[in-house]
Amino acid sequence: MTWYFPIPCIPAALCRKDSKVLNVLDSMGPSSKPLHRCQIPVADDPNAVVIPKRTPNTIVKKLSYITVDKQDKDPSPLFGGRQSWKQREKSFKLNSTMKVHCGFMKNSGADMDSVDVKYIQKCKFVVASGIFDGYDIPHQPSNISHRSQKLFCFLMVVDEVSLDFIEKNTTVKIDNAGGKWVGIWRLITVHRLPFDEPRRNGKIPKILTQRLFPQAWYSIWIDGKMELIVDPLLILERYLWRGKYTFAVAVHKHHRSIYEEGDAIKRRKRYARPLVDLQMKMYYYEGMEPWSPKKKIPSDVPEGAVLIREHTTMTDLFSCLWFNEVNLFTPRDQISFGYVVHRLGDALKFFMFANCEYNSLFILHKHTREHSSKVEWAKTIDEIVKKGLKESRGGLGLWTPYPADLSSVELPAVKRTSPAG
Repeated sequence: MTWYFPIPCIPAALCRKDSKVLNVLDSMGPSSKPLHRCQIPVADDPNAVVIPKRTPNTIVKKLSYITVDKQDKDPSPLFGGRQSWKQREKSFKLNSTMKVHCGFMKNSGADMDSVDVKYIQKCKFVVASGIFDGYDIPHQPSNISHRSQKLFCFLMVVDEVSLDFIEKNTTVKIDNAGGKWVGIWRLITVHRLPFDEPRRNGKIPKILTQRLFPQAWYSIWIDGKMELIVDPLLILERYLWRGKYTFAVAVHKHHRSIYEEGDAIKRRKRYARPLVDLQMKMYYYEGMEPWSPKKKIPSDVPEGAVLIREHTTMTDLFSCLWFNEVNLFTPRDQISFGYVVHRLGDALKFFMFANCEYNSLFILHKHTREHSSKVEWAKTIDEIVKKGLKESRGGLGLWTPYPADLSSVELPAVKRTSPAG
């Protein structure tokens, strides 16, 4: 077994003074705090990794999806559907056969070109990423073995705005079938974006990877501003196969409690403060206690920019339920992740690994520009309503009467462990 160094020297050119890694880190400037990295104990050789048999489906053996809401008469249905409070509650009750909302309602958008639909049929091992609203350009992975280049599909999901930006700022090659490529990345363009808010659109390929790429057995998601620097086969072996897990995600750098994370989101103005509070009040009312060492998991808050999954029915169900929370409430998925884990109990066998290992998986690049929506700065419900900041196709659970009185719910006190998260 080899300890994988955070800034790998394979090839050795990466360790020279003119190396790409060092130049990227230097470009962050003296004001940037260096990421806390540690060595990753990956296997010696991707070519020697033995791919195990698929994990059998035990608790949930058959999973299907609701694609039409009987009560929805809109000719342009909501992408996430019109999930009722009763349906939401039922979706957390595990049975051997389940049918749940999971995005992709009939005629609701996020359509792919036929050439891409045909291409992804072969993709059983996937590295996925996404760029929406032109915030990034694709960053080429490094240290990828020949075996992984043949085994994995590297799929970059983009919207039309991002495709136009990428074509103007980097080289896009078109193959004989009409597929578009930037280096190793196959560009997958989605049309008819279902949400007003770019952050919500980005959750579709991130959380619902199994719905976009239904043939995938395994997937690794990385955010669009990241450059992967570890072989994906070694990632699967380290984080899934070695410990017999089906889902892996890193512990958040600062926060363990969703209430700490919510407080940081409000301070950083990442979504409207009263709506973040409302979501957290619902969760607290529904029994979501702040994280403590007594819990069975190291944190309720993940670093959501890297997700490592085997697509079993339980993992896919978790992803559906997670997306449903993001669709119903705020798009801040680090709040809803811990809640869904709480509701499913021990049913999902997942691995939360050290944050320093997470930082060793990639080089982080800056967005081409920063995203900001007016709703993120709103301080009151009245301000959201009067200024027309309410989203029309997402977050509708925040505006639907909750089946209980939350007026007396007081959120737990938060001890701030970082300047703003």
